[in-house]
Amino acid sequence: MMQTETNQNLLLSMKKKNILRELGFTPLGLGLLILVALVPLFIDNQYYLHLIVSSLMFGALAMGFDFTVGYINIVNFGYAAFMGVGGYVSALLATRLGISPWIGIFVAAAAAAVLGFLIGILTLRLRGMFAAIMAWFVGIVLMSLASNMVDLTRGQLGLNVPLLFTGSGKAPYIYTILAIVILTYIVLKRMISSKIGLAFNAIGQDLEAAETSGVNATKYKVLNFTVSCAFAGLIGGFYGHFVGILTPAVLHTRVTVEILALCYIGGRGSIWGGLLAAFLIIPIFEFLRPLMEIRLIIYGLLLVLVMIFYPGGLAQFLNQLAFYLKDLMPFKKQA
Repeated sequence: MMQTETNQNLLLSMKKKNILRELGFTPLGLGLLILVALVPLFIDNQYYLHLIVSSLMFGALAMGFDFTVGYINIVNFGYAAFMGVGGYVSALLATRLGISPWIGIFVAAAAAAVLGFLIGILTLRLRGMFAAIMAWFVGIVLMSLASNMVDLTRGQLGLNVPLLFTGSGKAPYIYTILAIVILTYIVLKRMISSKIGLAFNAIGQDLEAAETSGVNATKYKVLNFTVSCAFAGLIGGFYGHFVGILTPAVLHTRVTVEILALCYIGGRGSIWGGLLAAFLIIPIFEFLRPLMEIRLIIYGLLLVLVMIFYPGGLAQFLNQLAFYLKDLMPFKKQA
């Protein structure tokens, strides 16, 4: 009887692990997300909660950016512009048409996806740096439009945006952006684990060989680019209703550079590495606010150090650490 119960418990445990694996989570990763969700229950300092929201937001952006640069080897230098487009779309829907922000952020995701699809068709037929430069140029154009269309966006004066939640508490924003982070991670991981992900990897590793094997490179690159931009728009919509004001600065290339740095420091091609890097770097930079004039220089130095010592970023370091600790385990399961 006891043996039967033990076997049932083992089967239940294996099923749970399989579900986690299918969703892309490890027990440790899921535990850390649960820990983040519990933070507002024990910490009431709104400044610290604001830092958690910012870290989650930039981490989600880094994951979306990594989906493109880490798998189809295209650097979207206009990524922040898609985030900004999402922010402005949701904000204008709320201020001009009275549409709920909860609807607006999803419309923002759709708008960014459509824009990403159209730009992808035009730019992703190009290769290497040409596609990256074209994406960067599109970002500059969008920022210029946001600055000059004063009647619509108020330009540098800033567009006042209704908040998602009334009151000054940051806890509801943590749960909202945490849900967006989990959604982003699950969708991206599921795509990477599918046959579509195999095509992405083939394109990123050797474009010519992938095309020779019958992979429609342009089709898969546009799909990847569109999905990545959709999540940038979704997060941009959330950002606008979190900070309460939008200026063209949100579309600036320097925001893309920060996202890029988090992606590479976290580990290109890992997806979750960018989220981990955001939790480590965003709070530190906030406490070093007097040094913000040299923020990009610090990012550059961190990137150089990562490229020299750990090209795979934090993800590579942690994977190696886990492998090393596993070998040190005093007891191992017998076959």
